[in-house]
Amino acid sequence: MVRPRILILGGTSEARLLAEALAARDDCDVLLSLAGRTEKPAAQPVPVRIGGFGGAAALADFLKAGGYDLLIDATHPFAERISANAAFAAETTGIAAIALRRPEWQRVAGDRWRDVRSIPAAIEALGPSPRHVFLATGRQGAHHAEAAPQHHYLVRSVDPVEPQVVLDNVDYVLDRGPFTLEGERDLLRQHDIDVIVAKNSGGAATYAKIEAARLLGIEVMMVARASAPIVKVVDTVAAALAVIDHLFPPAMKRGV
Repeated sequence: MVRPRILILGGTSEARLLAEALAARDDCDVLLSLAGRTEKPAAQPVPVRIGGFGGAAALADFLKAGGYDLLIDATHPFAERISANAAFAAETTGIAAIALRRPEWQRVAGDRWRDVRSIPAAIEALGPSPRHVFLATGRQGAHHAEAAPQHHYLVRSVDPVEPQVVLDNVDYVLDRGPFTLEGERDLLRQHDIDVIVAKNSGGAATYAKIEAARLLGIEVMMVARASAPIVKVVDTVAAALAVIDHLFPPAMKRGV
């Protein structure tokens, strides 16, 4: 029986859902790779490896050595380096590859978005006057706030920000989505937030802060995604499964 070998670069809910679907089908061998940046990652339904690969060439070597047939980049939309490495590794090895990317959030009536290209650009766009800023970009982007110490920051992340940012006015909250509209609205009111810095991550788990900002009339500095990877992009788990079925028809999986 021929069982395709699939490497999923994960860390997102979509990666976990895809792994669950493939595990339930039990017609391929799946390895889920996590970067290891989260201290307590959620349980996964397939074998997992933790840690980076050491660059694009090392990822290519890993794919070849493991005899993989498909690489699926289901990392966070802002994990730009690993996505670039994945595209390079797929191209150099000739292994099929797709990227599973949730759709971007779209501006709707009532949103007060200002599109910015990066977290530093968002911090600069806050202006010189002190503001109460909800920095909802995760711990890795928090240090950019040091460029504008006049503001009061609320920093939310899954794991603690280490080292902590060098600012006089900063509060930290540790929490993991999905978040509720009521909870986000209360958080924004409690800290007198008048502007949010957010990445356009897409998905439902963290969208409540965008809805709450709309209801409260709060401005959002929306950090745009980088250009899409050069591999084929699908935006749902179902679409990814359809690609897998196209690449590896059921007859092939049965060894017919």
